[in-house]
Amino acid sequence: MYTPVGFQKVLGMAKEKTDVLHGSLALMVLRTLDTLGPQHGWGIARRIEQISGDALELNQGTLYPALLRLQQMGWITSTWGASDNNRRAKFYAITRAGKKQLAAETENWERISGILARFARQPGESS
Repeated sequence: MYTPVGFQKVLGMAKEKTDVLHGSLALMVLRTLDTLGPQHGWGIARRIEQISGDALELNQGTLYPALLRLQQMGWITSTWGASDNNRRAKFYAITRAGKKQLAAETENWERISGILARFARQPGESS
């Protein structure tokens, strides 16, 4: 399967699942934590899948390295706690720096998607 430059393959995808555009996972994780509050990894993955209309499927090999990078950047924190089924789980929360980054990421993606939308239009179409 051809994967366009700038796309990150999401492992474990069914054929109809969509690739995650490189760099977009950070935005999705930060937005999820900002909206829902602290979540464990499984909850974050399920929420992203739900919001995408099940067009995206995240697995541990994709999500947990991203969570580690976000934590190393200081944009999220983690603490151990009990999940809904009383299992030990690591819960992630957005930091103040993460909220600032979320605003910057959102602005950047809105700008980029606007540019790409102009290229996607047929010649002669107006916005």
